[in-house]
Amino acid sequence: MGSVEKYFELVDQNQQQFIETLREAVAIPSVSSDASRRGDVVRMGEWLQARWEAAGAVCKRVEPGKQDLHGVELDLPPVILGQYGNDPAKKTVLVYGHYDVQPALLEDGWDTDPFTLVEKDDRLIGRGSTDDKGPVLGWLLCVETHKQAGIEMPVNLKFCWEGMEESGSEGLDAIIEAEADKWFKGTDVVCISDNYWLGTKKPCLTHGLRGVSYFHLQVEGPGADLHSGVFGGTVHEPMVDLVHLLAKLVDNSGRIQVPGIYDQVMPVSDAEERTYEGLEFSHNALASDLKRDIIIHAEERDTLKHRWRFPTLSIHGVEGAFYAPGDKTVIPARVRGKFSLRTVPNMEPEKVAQLVKRYLQDEFAKLGSKNKMTVIETHAGRWWYSSPNHPNFVAGSRATEKVYGVKPDLTREGGSIPVTLTFEENLGVNVLLLPMGAADDGAHSINEKIDKRNYIQGIKLLGAYLHEVAATDMTA
Repeated sequence: MGSVEKYFELVDQNQQQFIETLREAVAIPSVSSDASRRGDVVRMGEWLQARWEAAGAVCKRVEPGKQDLHGVELDLPPVILGQYGNDPAKKTVLVYGHYDVQPALLEDGWDTDPFTLVEKDDRLIGRGSTDDKGPVLGWLLCVETHKQAGIEMPVNLKFCWEGMEESGSEGLDAIIEAEADKWFKGTDVVCISDNYWLGTKKPCLTHGLRGVSYFHLQVEGPGADLHSGVFGGTVHEPMVDLVHLLAKLVDNSGRIQVPGIYDQVMPVSDAEERTYEGLEFSHNALASDLKRDIIIHAEERDTLKHRWRFPTLSIHGVEGAFYAPGDKTVIPARVRGKFSLRTVPNMEPEKVAQLVKRYLQDEFAKLGSKNKMTVIETHAGRWWYSSPNHPNFVAGSRATEKVYGVKPDLTREGGSIPVTLTFEENLGVNVLLLPMGAADDGAHSINEKIDKRNYIQGIKLLGAYLHEVAATDMTA
């Protein structure tokens, strides 16, 4: 029996033990956005460090600094860096994950206590089960199982676990930049397991993420809110101006109305067109998830293109306007609309901001309003794109076939994982996104789960990937 097959066999034998390990981790309510839970977040990081050190890893705890959370000064949770193995003859793989989770309360609509792992119908239900404690534990259990089986690890493994991913990864970029030529020196490739399959049956590899530019559009008028019965029709109302401007940003078919915004978008090649064939995706399944068929596009590949590789603009809300139950006849003095624009190759955030601001200024001038309009860019995260033909992806594909018996879908994602680009730019190596969970896991939602199959087979996948990296020429 080969070493990989022996590893697979032991993973199968240890299934219940692995579920108990996940249960232990889920029980720590490491909610990074809640000041009262900060001690639990730190405890989760310390739990991981202790477990890795017990397995033989060398760890380094890095303190990112302080945070002002709603007026309360807190220590940021530690970033746990580690290394298992230091053989110069082996390749070195760096893996990343996060040990913090989204808030969760039983009264939010959970069927069970969110911090008690429940096994039901082959689903493992609990906050963090799929995002991202299951995958993070997968790497740990991979190493522990190799050690138990007496199988030599095929690569040197470095890791980076953070406790603020769900709250903006505050402090992480600075640590990666500082450690690029120190702790992370010698890294050959990076692997991140913090996203999901396109569907529920077929695994995938992810090679692209959209960026996001976030804007606040503010309109100011009178010095205080006004009575609509007295001033309606006699003054320029900020809310009226704002609604006019927001309506000019995107049409009902989802096309952005900002002139020049599509000029930087990378054209769709014939090779890319072929990647949309045979994917595990259907409009019927999407409409079922949405609880209503409100899909814009007729063709499934067009839906995926607009999710993955075309820019989109979404309007998120209005600050300063009346929104409570009941009626209130007020003219708000100042309102702030919030919208974001998802960017794709080869869009430059600086150019995007320039185009958006110029367009809104031009449209506001057409209104002839005496109010004051301001556009504020609050965030500009870049897109990420990698070739699925890179040897790191070839290794991931071979590992997937070995575990699941099928070639993985090659996907991109509409959202952003900013650390992907941070690692690529600072370390100068390829990054692979290798998901463990499925599309219906409900990360961030009530009754978050990971299927038992995905968890156990995912642990096999992470191990198989490391063996495939060891056997693959990364310079090809």
